[in-house]
Amino acid sequence: MHKDIRIGTIVRAAGDPAGYIKQIIKHGFESFQLTFGGSAEGIDLPKMAEEIKEAIGDSGAVISAVGVYGNPLENEEKDAETRRSWDLLIKNAHLFGTDIVVGFTGRLRGKSIDESMPKFKEVFEPITKLASDNGVRIAFENCDMGGDWKSGDWNIAHTPLAWEMMFNAVPSDNIGLEWEPCHQMVKLIDPMPQLKKWVGKMFHIHGKDASVHWDIVKEYGVTGAKKFAYHRTPGFGDSNWADIISMLRMGGFKGSIDIEGWHDPVYKEELEMTGQVHALNYLKNCRGGEFVSNPV
Repeated sequence: MHKDIRIGTIVRAAGDPAGYIKQIIKHGFESFQLTFGGSAEGIDLPKMAEEIKEAIGDSGAVISAVGVYGNPLENEEKDAETRRSWDLLIKNAHLFGTDIVVGFTGRLRGKSIDESMPKFKEVFEPITKLASDNGVRIAFENCDMGGDWKSGDWNIAHTPLAWEMMFNAVPSDNIGLEWEPCHQMVKLIDPMPQLKKWVGKMFHIHGKDASVHWDIVKEYGVTGAKKFAYHRTPGFGDSNWADIISMLRMGGFKGSIDIEGWHDPVYKEELEMTGQVHALNYLKNCRGGEFVSNPV
């Protein structure tokens, strides 16, 4: 009940993800996104899936998505590994009990989004077809990774105009977004109008917030030496997540909000899990608190 939108966290596949889940599941996480960095090659995925299934046990938690975050549009060996990893995770997603594979689009390094779009179409048409054949949805993170429209190294899926171009280039119901408000806020974009318009294409949500220091913006601008925005764990930033979750519900979203930790400038290091559990409880409250059934 009440878990058409789950609240969870991200788990790194490197090391011992099952052991990590065993340690933190007691805090009440309802889902886990498994991230493989730039490559999922060389990993015994069936064995990992079985170990994670055992770690989750009868808690009711799920694996919400599996992800690979490299650049599949370029031609170095690491890029080829990322392309192969998309296929690998699509074919093995069912072992983890999920139908969502997430990651970066990639881009032609040092080139514009316009210049990268033909390569995006070339690479992701067959990946999207493979995903459809396997009952899988693919979703692209909206992080710019330090790039902009004119140039970058990793990702083109960080602006609504690019989303329009992507979904026109590869039109399919099983291709969408892995969205979070933070990546918009640090560019001084209000995430709510964007959320309202694009919620139907949002398959997975990252729970990450931002704090914008408007005094710095007003005095020093956004290109000076003083930092004007910080990535934050939900509950410590500027977003109203009750509004975000309400908009997700109104748009028909069913899935997970998985907390993306390891970015907060305050709740880090020995305070990392303190911050994440605070975010977990905060987001559950924003979801409406404990489920209460209606009288009959």
